[in-house]
Amino acid sequence: MRTLRFYYPGPYLWDAEFELPAAICRHAVQVLRLKAGSEIHLFDGVGNEYLAVLTSVDKRSSWARLERQLAVQNESPLAVTLLQGISRGERMDYAIQKAVELGVSDIVPVVTERCNVSLSAERAEKRHLHWQGVMVAACEQSGRAVLPVLQSVQPLEEAIHTTKGTCRLVLDPQSGQSMQALAKPEAVTLLIGPEGGLSDREVAQAVEAGFTPIQFGPRVLRTETASAAALAVVQALWGDLA
Repeated sequence: MRTLRFYYPGPYLWDAEFELPAAICRHAVQVLRLKAGSEIHLFDGVGNEYLAVLTSVDKRSSWARLERQLAVQNESPLAVTLLQGISRGERMDYAIQKAVELGVSDIVPVVTERCNVSLSAERAEKRHLHWQGVMVAACEQSGRAVLPVLQSVQPLEEAIHTTKGTCRLVLDPQSGQSMQALAKPEAVTLLIGPEGGLSDREVAQAVEAGFTPIQFGPRVLRTETASAAALAVVQALWGDLA
């Protein structure tokens, strides 16, 4: 039977029923058609998950009661930060969604020379809220109880100097080095360009800031494919499957 999971940051009450947020109510009642007595899982985004039972349901409100805390141990042992060049629409959504599914711990949307998206302060805030929703949905689907950190939009020059890690990598088709040749790190920062990739100047800036250029296969990948594929390899080499 499918597990129905919802992100609920709290507060959690053990000795009383509590009202669920309107967004959860709409999804549970109007989309999933859940009734009183239905079991759901609630997670708080910092690693805790609970079994709860709906005690009261109608179109405008829903109430729940906690039954027990659940053990969730599916976080990667490797801390991974993704610096993702901003792309348009669904491509950026896809990159963020798959990064969450693949266990990333931090995501930094990065403005680069070839970024085809113009973001004013107001639009950047709206995009941030939208991407946060994409991350929440990915956590609900993938079983993660930890919501990754979504940083504010940053220019590349800032992002490459503020992110730290024992292993910082930038995908560069001109490089002759592969991931397999690197020693196992404690943490990884991965820089992926947008549509059109990073410019030679940007790759040089990243290398000067301490990033190691790596070649990722013989074919040119779309930005959303590159991030998902690179994260999968990182987890296979040093994280979930290591």
